[in-house]
Formats: sequence, structure tokens, C-alpha cells
Amino acid sequence: MAQFRLQGSRVLAVDLTGDSVKAKNGAMVAYEGEMTFKKRTGGGEGLRGIMTRRLTGEQMAVMEVKGHGTCYFADRASEINLVSLQGEKLYVEASNLLCTDAALRTGTSFTGLRGSSQGNGLFTTTVEGTGQAALVSDGAAVVLRVTPQTPLQVDPGAYIAHTGGLKQHFQAGVNFRALIGESGGESFQIRFEGDGLVYVQPSERNTIGGEV
Repeated sequence: MAQFRLQGSRVLAVDLTGDSVKAKNGAMVAYEGEMTFKKRTGGGEGLRGIMTRRLTGEQMAVMEVKGHGTCYFADRASEINLVSLQGEKLYVEASNLLCTDAALRTGTSFTGLRGSSQGNGLFTTTVEGTGQAALVSDGAAVVLRVTPQTPLQVDPGAYIAHTGGLKQHFQAGVNFRALIGESGGESFQIRFEGDGLVYVQPSERNTIGGEV
């Protein structure tokens, strides 16, 4: 299995010994050894994935990298966060997924109003199985624990990913900009309940969902 390691906080080094990884197209910045590169379409595998991509636009251009040596990945100097999966499912925005073990299965999951609020499609990318995934964030990501006793509200523009048995609810709320009079519209939040982890970034995307 490929070995993921960080070089600083903004470059991912992946050591390959004949195995392969899937990475965001164009994210390779250097490599050592013998590598082959093959362009693929991500955001879902099989017929269901193809239909979902056509209907929702939730897709990402990915490349499969295979060989012997070390490949280095980065994405516009974004911070990189490693996630180790042990049979769990990771839900992640396609734009925040940098690289995964080839053995991990990718697919799509319905998000409903959450996806619409972010200006994305109605589906988000899923990664499932045993292996590692690398996420990118605008600034160092924060990992927040959700328990049945401590639900969590997240700004849609700051959300990156989550794992675990979490339920999501889309709800109206008030953000800081609204309180100080810089927002004329109503703000919206994602409420997570259950048991799991939520990854958020310290910088909001420009989305529809903060203000509607």
C-alpha cells in the first residue's frame, strides 16, 4: 500500500512500490523513479456514478499514478491534512480531495439543501475502505468531535469533510456578519448530530449558502 507523508504542511509525498494512488489532476509537482499517469473521471464509479455526475455536476478530474518511487503533490499552496480510514466512509467536498489510495472506493452521496447552499451539486464525494486520503484546506483545518451530547453547527462555506455516524440538518441561523450589519440576507448552517468528526477550514468559500 502507498505510504503518505507530509513534507511541511503543503506538500504530500507518496512512496509507491508498484502500487497506485488517485490524485487531483494537475496536482503532481515532482516525482522520483518510474511513474505512469492516467487521466480518469472521479466523483463516482460505475453506472450510478456516471449518471450522478451528469445530473448534478459533482465530479473531479483525477489522475491515477502508478510506479516505483516517490511522487509529490500540492494544490495552490493549500494546507494538507491526512485522514486514515479503517473501513469507514469519508464524506468530502470534491474540491478538497487531493489524493487517495487506489484501493479506496469513491462514490457520491446525496446532500440536498446543503449542497445547494454551497453552490455545489446535490451530491458530495464519498471515499470508503481502508487506506489513506489527503484533504486540502484554505489554512490549517480543525477537526471537531461531535457526540450525542454535543451537536455542532458549521458554516457551509467552512465545511470540508466528515466521518462517522453523523446526521446533517440544514437550518437557518445567524452569523457574525449578520450581527454587525454587513449581511442583509439570512444565513444558513449545517447542524451535525450523532458521533463522528467534522473537518472545517478557517476560511469561508464564496458560496450562495452563507446568505440567501
